[in-house]
Amino acid sequence: MATSGLKTLQTIDAQTLKQLLEQDIVTLIDVREPGEYAGEHIPGARLVSLSQFDPHKVPQDEDTTVVLYCRSGNRSKMAAQKLFDAGFNAVTHLDSGLGAWKAAGYATKINRNAPISLMRQVQIVAGSLVFTGTVLGAFVSPWFLILSGFVGAGLMFAGITDTCMLAMLLAKLPYNQRSSV
Repeated sequence: MATSGLKTLQTIDAQTLKQLLEQDIVTLIDVREPGEYAGEHIPGARLVSLSQFDPHKVPQDEDTTVVLYCRSGNRSKMAAQKLFDAGFNAVTHLDSGLGAWKAAGYATKINRNAPISLMRQVQIVAGSLVFTGTVLGAFVSPWFLILSGFVGAGLMFAGITDTCMLAMLLAKLPYNQRSSV
């Protein structure tokens, strides 16, 4: 549990969240992007994506606990900070996000017609840029190798900080904004 002054960020594990959902005393908010939500989400979750996060769309009901989640837990912490800034005093998030939920063996709602996952899109774009930079560097000018180095540095930054700028850019594309579930 992390605290920020009087603000409290509570962390729960997948097993605890499952129990709360079964007791119907939790409002589950998915802060991933619409395309990610459309592809797979925890049953019963509402989408309030981080890129368009409005704290007023999150219910403040004293009878239920609001739990935020994303893919790994990083974006839910960012959304929690936005809730704190809007006056919430206690916010709960799922530790390690959807990954922990799936690792615990709990069911997710999957839509096979959804766009490919954001992570796969990042891998395709990053791999294409590295390949292109390498080929152009070998056959046109060694200066194109800078492109491969730049992508490598970006991937290293994403791994260290758990914040991928390329994923954030791809998430803003129109086909990733549709949330047809």
